Amino acid sequence: MDIPSQMTIGSLENVVPGEETKQNSDLDMEQFLYIISNAMSMPSLDGSSGSGGGETDYIGQMVQFGMLDSMQELTETMQTTMLMTQQQQALGMVGKQVSLKTEEDQLVNGVVEKVRFDSGYATIQVDGKSYSLNNIVEVGETSG
Repeated sequence: MDIPSQMTIGSLENVVPGEETKQNSDLDMEQFLYIISNAMSMPSLDGSSGSGGGETDYIGQMVQFGMLDSMQELTETMQTTMLMTQQQQALGMVGKQVSLKTEEDQLVNGVVEKVRFDSGYATIQVDGKSYSLNNIVEVGETSG
């Protein structure tokens, strides 16, 4: 899923996945029905009506295609929801004491100074350095 570059925190309409470029292998339901109806109207080589299988095979394929399409929509919706949840979690950490594990397996402790968003994904800044939320080991209240 492509995250829109103009995405605004808290704005649902900008988080909705945009039109993605369709590849040659992508079919929508209307194209699929067109292909099935043409296949059903063509005579087979042995002279029987319709080609390959029967109408129940086509209906089964249509149901499978519809389920696949619904699953893809659900996946996109879940990705958007997870992205928004991650943003909210990051914003809630501003001013909190955190322990982070760096790429070099060093432990860094500090206060989350700010949250940055890159293509919709949140990173936190501690002691002037940016870290992924995956680096966080522990979160606590600041003392003072």
